[in-house]
Amino acid sequence: MATEAATDDAADAPDAYGALLDRVQRWNAVGSASGVLGWDQQVMMPEGGTPARSKQLSALSSVHHDMVTADETGELLDELDDADLTDEQAAVVREVRREYERADAVPVELVEEISETGSEALQAWEEAKAENDFETFAPYLEKHVELKREYAEHIDPDRDPYEVLFEEFEPCLSMERAESILTELREALVPMIEEIRASDVDLAVDTFEGTFPEDEQESLSREALELVGYDFDRGRLDVSSHPFTSGNQFDCRVTTRFDETDPLGAVGSTIHEFGHAQYNLGLPQEHFGTPLGTSRDLSVHESQSRLWENHVGRSEAFWQEFLPVFQEHFPQTEDATVRDAYEAFNQVYEDNLIRVEADELTYHLHIVVRFEIERDLIRGDLDVEDVPEVWNDKYEEYLGIRPENDAEGCLQDIHWSHGNFGYFPTYSLGSVMAAQLFEAAEAEIDDLDAKIAEGEFGDLRDWLGENVHRHGARYETNELVVRATGEDFSADAFLDYVDEKYGELYGI
Repeated sequence: MATEAATDDAADAPDAYGALLDRVQRWNAVGSASGVLGWDQQVMMPEGGTPARSKQLSALSSVHHDMVTADETGELLDELDDADLTDEQAAVVREVRREYERADAVPVELVEEISETGSEALQAWEEAKAENDFETFAPYLEKHVELKREYAEHIDPDRDPYEVLFEEFEPCLSMERAESILTELREALVPMIEEIRASDVDLAVDTFEGTFPEDEQESLSREALELVGYDFDRGRLDVSSHPFTSGNQFDCRVTTRFDETDPLGAVGSTIHEFGHAQYNLGLPQEHFGTPLGTSRDLSVHESQSRLWENHVGRSEAFWQEFLPVFQEHFPQTEDATVRDAYEAFNQVYEDNLIRVEADELTYHLHIVVRFEIERDLIRGDLDVEDVPEVWNDKYEEYLGIRPENDAEGCLQDIHWSHGNFGYFPTYSLGSVMAAQLFEAAEAEIDDLDAKIAEGEFGDLRDWLGENVHRHGARYETNELVVRATGEDFSADAFLDYVDEKYGELYGI
């Protein structure tokens, strides 16, 4: 049984610990059920199913909230205040207390309303994006902003509401630290991108021009997942309007999307989502439903997806193994070399408006735009009706390009339809963390580059499993990074990595 070890852990602890663990496993089971319904809504559910699904998810969010905030939960935590606990047990209590204190501050009616609004907003967002009409989505965004301000105020009325919401996704790193890293990236990347655009080096950017049928791209994506080691016995690949991963260590599913003119987009998205799935599937099965069997936070989660996407999928070594597979599916690329593929996958775009299709450098400016807009929305410094214009202005300022419509502008991401304000910074934090983790993995795994070139990914999966996945949420973010790399979390490894990589590519 998956819970046997968790039960054993509680055997020598006070009775209150065993009772608390039982409660936690039960409410996390409810959360897992919500996750499956959410996956279904985005992948399989008929278009007309939204009214029922919003009620179902709202009811489950209410049940989950009631279980977390029940008097018994608080009483058990109080009993454990001065208990003699092991380090792992103390970590469980720490994580449960954080969840309890935040949830207990928020009325269940507000939780239900946020959940129901999210389901309705998802359908509105999909329609608005398809019709290129921000006004269709604007009322739902307005409602989400109001509800999330109220949510943050319940948790801590004396703090910046955006900071409170950021902690939903990254509870262990301060907003100040996150802003500092984002500033560091912007200050380093803007001049680097300008140098690249001024470079006279011509990369093989037209290597994958043409038409690439979706059915072949799907077959290719499956082969890519098989190559890097995705466990299809515990997962599946589907298509959604926005790629995502959903699940746990027993059942973790990925989605991707296809554009017949951009096969690399699907390759990158699929490998990115594999990183998320591999983290979930690598969590200890014996601790399912407890913090020790739960991922740390979204910065760490994004580090796993960005590591596989960028440090593996975008590497020249990877394409030594993968290019022949690609060419089997698309014979029109038979003349392409490994270097051609590497250059095409790592070109720095001058005119790309879409975050999930962005190159490795400009990607972070996409994040900065979203971060600044959602921060100002939550703080009350920006009105919803002004989002499209402000979005377009910021794209022009930071990236030198301007969206021509809302679908390629402020409607391109799904996150605000869920009310997920505070999520976006974790993408850049995760990219930074990925570089630091990969640098440490390279130092400890003999000839990692050669192994990747031969399609051997077991050592890398094992290293990440040992240093990240198996710990669940036992350690807070910085401690997890220190244990894995020997250094505090910082942007140094990332900046060294992009300096070396893009310096060589563009001769700067």
